[in-house]
Amino acid sequence: MRWITRPGWPGNLLALAAGASTLLALAPFDIWPLAVLSIALLYLGLRELSPRQAMWRGWWFGFGLYGAGTWWIYVSMNTYGGASPLLAILLLLAFFAALAWFFALPTWLWARWLRRTEAPLADALCFAALWLLQEAFRGWFLTGFPWLYAGYSQLDGPLAGLAPLGGVWLISFALALTAALLCNLHRLQARPSFLAVGCLLLLAPWVLGLVLKGHAWTKPAGDPLKVAAIQGNVEQDLKWDPAHIDAQLALYRDLSFSSRPVDLLVWPETAVPVLKDQAQGYIDVMGRFAAERHSALITGVPVREVVHHQRRYYNGITVTGEGDGTYLKQKLVPFGEYVPLQDMLRGAIEFFNLPMSDFARGPEDQPLLQAKGYQIAPYICYEVVYPEFAAGLAARSDLLLTISNDTWFGTSIGPLQHLQMAQMRALEAGRWMIRATNNGVTALIDPFGRITTQVPQFQQAVLYGEVVPMQQLTPYLQWRSWPLAIVCALLLGWALLAGRIAKTV
Repeated sequence: MRWITRPGWPGNLLALAAGASTLLALAPFDIWPLAVLSIALLYLGLRELSPRQAMWRGWWFGFGLYGAGTWWIYVSMNTYGGASPLLAILLLLAFFAALAWFFALPTWLWARWLRRTEAPLADALCFAALWLLQEAFRGWFLTGFPWLYAGYSQLDGPLAGLAPLGGVWLISFALALTAALLCNLHRLQARPSFLAVGCLLLLAPWVLGLVLKGHAWTKPAGDPLKVAAIQGNVEQDLKWDPAHIDAQLALYRDLSFSSRPVDLLVWPETAVPVLKDQAQGYIDVMGRFAAERHSALITGVPVREVVHHQRRYYNGITVTGEGDGTYLKQKLVPFGEYVPLQDMLRGAIEFFNLPMSDFARGPEDQPLLQAKGYQIAPYICYEVVYPEFAAGLAARSDLLLTISNDTWFGTSIGPLQHLQMAQMRALEAGRWMIRATNNGVTALIDPFGRITTQVPQFQQAVLYGEVVPMQQLTPYLQWRSWPLAIVCALLLGWALLAGRIAKTV
């Protein structure tokens, strides 16, 4: 075990492998114990390192995590972005190297200020608090990239019952605490009282998670609603081709005309690949069709508005028929929907000039969508991966809806990871979620995060099923992450203060 804790390449390579193994704990592999193992290996590897050495140990962990977990971005760069294989690989490596600093900086902070090797119980608690801090930070910094959180590994695991209490971050905290405590149990044996407390802290989250798993925090607010979600399976290289736009509009029209009568008819993200004001006649026709069937039609459509005498373009959702409202996407995908530093990058290569990559961010505090008398919280693609953002909309809603176009990532595991995060949002909120996508995975998810029905990926299909509007709030929707944030702030503050006192004694 000494080579794990010592500085040098053996420990760094193990950290790289530990970070990469996290991929296997998440969808579609779902080997959830690996989430504990990977965190434990990182924690052990930081025990005896200097701050600088710890920084690089964390960097290698992060590089392994993102290298294994987000390699599928290559598909969008190479296949649809026009980057050559070599350029796409170089861009990906730079992307992984940059994201790895989300782990390098916290591990430096850990070794420099927070590590309490003389107090293993406190050390474990502070490490769990720091782990939560780094997950929250990487979901916020520069609009955030909240992907590959450890807590998602527990969607079907023993800790799933914690999600309605404190969201995915509470689960991540519990996993990090478990990993650190397991590494420290042998060091607590000399003090039976500390060992007892350590065992209690180790077991409590798992027992609580199992007890609460399947507990209903919400209740129906009305009768079930029949849903039809159309999966058009339009090829990405044709989606924005002007020569194929009429065929796409006809496709969704004809699939809708031939579908069964339902309460909610849902099309995926940018199913209407024309600006809303230009497609208004088409939308009105479909709205009259939906109204005649006593249905609400919900579709993705780009929206153009004039703001401060300037034209702005938004990725949007609109409702017609027996419903109302238009929502403008707030959380945009870097390079996919906007280009950071676009004056420098746009036009440099085709990847920086993808179709519809000049969207503006929608305003905050938008009203929810309304359909069949119920409030629907809308998330367009990437938005569903932000826990706190999603909770803010869900707390005002009866139903959740996410529409997406994951065609950018081909047959990779990226869309399956995306689906898992949508399932976690339903579990956190205790609400049904409708997920309509261009080529999969189109599914209905119940308030326990379980998929009740879905249609195959990469096929043109119509999903039929029922969802139930829900009322009341889970503890997470009511309190959000504030209780957990306060606990972590106290733990980290105590560690800083204790460290300063120790240096003066």
